Amino acid sequence: MSKRLPPWHEHIRLPSGRELLIRPIRPEDAGPIQGSFSLLGPEEVRHRFLQTLQELTPEMAQRLCQPNPKSEFALVAAEPLPPGEALIGAVARASLVPRTRDAEFAILVSRFIAGQGLGRKLMQKLVKWAKGMKLDYLQGSVLDSNQPMLQLADSLGFRRQPQDGAPGLVRVVLDLNE
Repeated sequence: MSKRLPPWHEHIRLPSGRELLIRPIRPEDAGPIQGSFSLLGPEEVRHRFLQTLQELTPEMAQRLCQPNPKSEFALVAAEPLPPGEALIGAVARASLVPRTRDAEFAILVSRFIAGQGLGRKLMQKLVKWAKGMKLDYLQGSVLDSNQPMLQLADSLGFRRQPQDGAPGLVRVVLDLNE
């Protein structure tokens, strides 16, 4: 008999054979996330943060790793090791948009494990969380050069909307009531 995992935890094996644990982000993940930031290519950083960042400061890493449980949800895909020791390969988060029934998402999958279905798995979990919160829409801003993310959003039923005053950005919106 296998031991049941806590909510939002899932062991997965990527097509490459690499085993990962998808789980809620933990404060102990700040160090590994900050440490692995230097492994990200400039394009990965721009796709996730929509700007160029030279470093992820300790303060930024701490903030990322301590989501407000009332308004934010964040998952990591990590090596199946204790938090603080595990290398983090992906981060997915959703945050409630104040005074709406919407959430904004962001996903970053390291290029070392990209293209193996992990972004889809993480996005499906963000959608499940948003539906559980009884929200109307899950949405995000995606650089128009980030074709893999736009194709993923399309395949999951997100609709593209132009973003006024933000050239180069595409708004993708999923109606959670359909």
